[in-house]
Amino acid sequence: MNMMTASLAPVPAAADLPIILPERPRPRYNFPKAWHHFKNLIKDKENTAEVSPIFESLPWRGAYEAAVAFLSTERAQAIRASEPSLVAILDDHAALRKLPAGSLAHAYCDFMEREGLSAQGLVEELDKYRRPDQYFNDQADWYFQRVRDTHDLMHIISGFGRDALGEQCVLAFTYSQQPALAHLFLGYAGALEIARRDPVKVPVLRAVREAQRMGKACPRLIEQPILELLAKPLNELRAELGIVPPHYYHQAHAKWRAAGIDPYNLLPPEQKAA
Repeated sequence: MNMMTASLAPVPAAADLPIILPERPRPRYNFPKAWHHFKNLIKDKENTAEVSPIFESLPWRGAYEAAVAFLSTERAQAIRASEPSLVAILDDHAALRKLPAGSLAHAYCDFMEREGLSAQGLVEELDKYRRPDQYFNDQADWYFQRVRDTHDLMHIISGFGRDALGEQCVLAFTYSQQPALAHLFLGYAGALEIARRDPVKVPVLRAVREAQRMGKACPRLIEQPILELLAKPLNELRAELGIVPPHYYHQAHAKWRAAGIDPYNLLPPEQKAA
């Protein structure tokens, strides 16, 4: 069965875990708390401890409904059975390198090795700020882990790098996939900071808006069979997912380079957007 086109008919929950536990707290907005932590982040943009409370305060309010709708399908249960842990899959570079050259798997390994990153490293970083009461033994926890574990795949599939503008674009792309207000807020706040300090005046806000549209056009990546995606040629996969090369992002990079500015060293370390 091709999971990309498998039936979406609802099926009973898997016997091992409930789809979602009723004691999960409902996501709620807390704008004063978000603003408080954002002001602290502005003072010290390297203080990543301020980011998690912003996401707690500006959450994806429809996350539970999205998780239940997806996990109630045969397709979701097939993916869950074949991909119990994306971390284990993504950090096994030896296995990923056996997939065809030019595939998403090779692009992912190249990206992670070049940047000195790992999927497990992201888990450990975010777990520093996760409280014990935020762990739940249900299928929805698997779904939300994929939100975390697909972040670097989004960089590669969307074509946005880890430069300051690229990070803001990925936040905007992610908002359209997983609409937590924190993604949109931090993405545009970071873009405005870049635009404010930019000596060349490139289309920063247009690049972020374009990324937001790209994320909306693309099927939700956390609901895709990642093992299948990893084996596909990257260019073909992008076309299949409706991803087009970002115009304004590349235009911004070209203008910066023409002015002798390195897009990956745009701001001093203490001024880089989180």
